Amino acid sequence: MFRATIGLMLTLSLLLAAGGCDKNKQAEKARAKELAKDQDPHGRNKSDKFESSGDPPLTADTRFAAGQLAEAQGSFDKAITQYREALKLNPNHRDAMFRLGGIYTQTKRFDDAIATWQRYLKLTDNSPQAYSNLGICYDAAGRADDAEKAFKAGIARDPNGQACRVNYGLMLARRNQVEAAIAQLAAVLPPAAVHYNLGAICEQQGRTEEAKAYYRKALELDPKLRDARARLAVLK
Repeated sequence: MFRATIGLMLTLSLLLAAGGCDKNKQAEKARAKELAKDQDPHGRNKSDKFESSGDPPLTADTRFAAGQLAEAQGSFDKAITQYREALKLNPNHRDAMFRLGGIYTQTKRFDDAIATWQRYLKLTDNSPQAYSNLGICYDAAGRADDAEKAFKAGIARDPNGQACRVNYGLMLARRNQVEAAIAQLAAVLPPAAVHYNLGAICEQQGRTEEAKAYYRKALELDPKLRDARARLAVLK
């Protein structure tokens, strides 16, 4: 549940931020493959070329499905093209904008990512989850002050929301602001999870002994926390 590496934490953060758009990710991928398997590179259905004299009209959902398929295959440039085309057809296509922002962030195209998450923020009426995405992106781009502002804005919108609290706490922990990090994490996570995440940050930064101490404390608080036990076994 509480994974250790920075890459996995970023992915977890983005999934949390997706809210209703990304809860059924596996089902969406299955639908995407079903919709896109007969499409040509332009998102058009191959069989329609034989069934009608003209190409069928493209829709934003068709483009989105093609983008999901390309993304699942690791073809990020093709996915970006499809998501952008979806947004041309429907500028308010939330799923396409969310996936586009995620790819831009993961591929470190930060100017495009920030612009996309700012659009997503407006589209979602300044939702806390959107602020979290923007904060993650700013943090990854090395703009810590802007990230902090985004996280705090999201917390102001929903003080009990997990996404902004957790991601802000992780950012603070990476900057060795431990007490402030604990305050944010403890607001929405159980004590064992707080210590586990602090241990994960220490491990990522090569502070092995501190990491082990946090993992031991996590296990003391929750002996059933298998991830902490697994990390300790690796570090011994």
